Amino acid sequence: MPKKIRELKQQLQQVGFQKVLGKGSHTNWIHPRYPGKITISGKDSADAKPYQEKEISKAIQIVKRQQND
Repeated sequence: MPKKIRELKQQLQQVGFQKVLGKGSHTNWIHPRYPGKITISGKDSADAKPYQEKEISKAIQIVKRQQND
């Protein structure tokens, strides 16, 4: 069962990503240790798409790896 958009946003907040508002249902997330930004689209109650889950998982791994260095 796919995660909800709300859950993905919570995961990003837990590792220190900050929300930057976008247009409509889009939110951008930035982190000082992550190059670029992550864009999440959809309402909080909607199911996340597989590519969104993968992108966020990779971003969290990158940030955690850099925090350990």
